[in-house]
Amino acid sequence: MNHRIPYQDTQYFSKLILDYLNKNEKVKPFINHFPTLENFDKQITEKKTHQIDRSILVEVLKKQNKNFSLSKDSKENIESLEFDTTFSVTTGHQLCLFTGPLYFIYKIISTINLCEQLTAQYPTNKFVPIFWMASEDHDFLEINHIHLFGKKMEWNTQQTGAVGKMNLNDFKNVISELKLVLGSHKNGDKLISLFERAYFNHDNLANATRQLVNELFAKYGLVIIDGNDTALKKQFMPQMKKDILDNGFVTTIQDCSNSLAENYKVQAFIREINFFKLSEGKRELIKSSISEKEIEENPEQLSPNVLLRPLYQEFILPNIAYIGGEAEVAYWIQLKTAFKQEKIPFPILVLRNSALLIDEKQQHTFEKLGFELDDLFLSEDELNKKYLLTHSNSEISLEKDKKDLELLYQNIASRTSDLGFQSSIKAQLQKQLSSFDSLQEKLIR
Repeated sequence: MNHRIPYQDTQYFSKLILDYLNKNEKVKPFINHFPTLENFDKQITEKKTHQIDRSILVEVLKKQNKNFSLSKDSKENIESLEFDTTFSVTTGHQLCLFTGPLYFIYKIISTINLCEQLTAQYPTNKFVPIFWMASEDHDFLEINHIHLFGKKMEWNTQQTGAVGKMNLNDFKNVISELKLVLGSHKNGDKLISLFERAYFNHDNLANATRQLVNELFAKYGLVIIDGNDTALKKQFMPQMKKDILDNGFVTTIQDCSNSLAENYKVQAFIREINFFKLSEGKRELIKSSISEKEIEENPEQLSPNVLLRPLYQEFILPNIAYIGGEAEVAYWIQLKTAFKQEKIPFPILVLRNSALLIDEKQQHTFEKLGFELDDLFLSEDELNKKYLLTHSNSEISLEKDKKDLELLYQNIASRTSDLGFQSSIKAQLQKQLSSFDSLQEKLIR
């Protein structure tokens, strides 16, 4: 059984995201198009005018994937990126162990599904699902563990710097621990075999993650890209110089963020320089200008931060949509003016799908307690209150009494045409209803 719960009922999403999903006009200045299938027609037309070097892109993808067993569909998708009728839909994520949280998988599935929908809607074009590996990320503590069946398994290593370059020499203990948790059965053995092929047969975390994601999704034509590539970064060199030498993005991003802050919370902190410098075991934020010569000679040592990575991605890919979580969509929305400044089409932003799997036993128990599936996102206090109101032997609900009280006050208000007196009656009613709510809280306790 499938059951959908509206985003606003989860109480998990910000006002910005809810307004974006509801196509609120307050959000319109910060995006290009709202995420509807019909709007992709305009997005495709705009992206066609943006010249990208498709030959370099295809060459890099072939090089990065040459030692991996790609499916026929993935190979064809890479080749198709040469043609100006092919466009990409991209998602990305950190290199989480064993794919990490379940939304790692949701994001890729959402990307593949959208490509299939676009293919049906626009059959004269080809749409390629792309997974962008965040191999340059340095926040190891965010990706070095997994929670499974109530247990936390961690990869402990002394390595530092960009996580994609970390070797896997000390990874066997993590697999051994995972074997104990999964136990010995058919599906568990399949997973262990999958993970061993990924983490034991490759020299670093980036290649292991590529192997893992490719095995899971190659049959759907997924293409995997690592942005940490010299040939790709050379193309972005003008923007590197503009940011590092001239602080050329801080003003436009700050202005856009200030406008956004009039109605919403701003997601990402803005810096004058938005690049890190990569070196052996290090990824350090650039705090002062480096020379133009150093940028030209070593572009591969420069890594864009969370605010410049979207521009880098859209600069080198024929991309029309980015699929991300709430935080990702929120910081992309800070960047509309930066995209306009660089004459890069701003992609359509699509919130990733979310799902929760509940087996029949769990659902039966939940409903036996008097709850509905829509109650899943209630707080603990709200769940306790609903349970007590449903199961208490004593009559502790005052809802009927409140309705009777409302009828009484409506009757009193109908006896006068004095608007001032009617307002006074309404105010007194609200006061009494609040008192009833307080009494009910005490009865529940």
